[in-house]
Amino acid sequence: MEIEIKVPGSCGELVQGTKNGVPFLVTCPINLYTTITVSKGTGRRQGFGAKSHTALQRILHYLGETDFPYDMILTSELPIGKGMASSSADIAAVCFAVAVTLERSLTAAEVSRIAAGIEPTDGVFFPGIVRLNHMTGECQESLGIFPPLKIAVFDAGGAINTLEFHQRGDLDRLSRENEAQTSAALELLSDAANAEAIAEAATQSALANQSILPKRDLEDMIEIVREMGALGINTAHSGTISGVLFSPDAADDFVKEQAFRLASRYPHLKYLQSVELISGGYSYKKGSE
Repeated sequence: MEIEIKVPGSCGELVQGTKNGVPFLVTCPINLYTTITVSKGTGRRQGFGAKSHTALQRILHYLGETDFPYDMILTSELPIGKGMASSSADIAAVCFAVAVTLERSLTAAEVSRIAAGIEPTDGVFFPGIVRLNHMTGECQESLGIFPPLKIAVFDAGGAINTLEFHQRGDLDRLSRENEAQTSAALELLSDAANAEAIAEAATQSALANQSILPKRDLEDMIEIVREMGALGINTAHSGTISGVLFSPDAADDFVKEQAFRLASRYPHLKYLQSVELISGGYSYKKGSE
């Protein structure tokens, strides 16, 4: 028996802020993944960090189980502390892996509540694109399936601790002060098929977040990337990365060419790779050893 579970990470968020004073983020799932392989064994855990171990204990308790006598191997394509939902993907993958192995039903909403009990969570494990209260795990709205925007991912360096960031004393006040901007950005997402509107929403949210976690040269970059043929920019609102958003029709070679041009223009940024916006959710496959 072997089971493989995959949960996507993110490139920051498309929009993040508050609506009527309630915090939210709009997911930006991409085609980079946390993968967990479960097989018969002695309960060995490989690749687990502290949050993955916590998730395992909490999902077992939630399902009324006390033991999970299977080997689990976790691998991830997602760097830690960058705003790419690495912890959320790990936690969700652990939860779904246990449920699938034990042939138990488990919804994304249940996983989200468990994840939010560990740290503020992304909603990349919900199908489609969702608006999520990242503090409580409540899914506030399903926004549907978005076009597969091409995204060139850049990192400004360093790392941000999610728990520490959300304990900032000024965070609630600054988020409320930005609410008009982030609410307007959220409205732009009402047309799920409109790639230009989605990119504009992300750009406006990134600009609003400059008062909370500024990204160096962001305003200049927005102007430059549009001249290069990109649609806009999104950022990790509590991380170090930014994504340059291109049309789904943009050729891969064109995206990479523009990314290298940007990297040479802004030496404080490291071009990581190009990805695509995808539907969130999780996938699994079963095999035999």
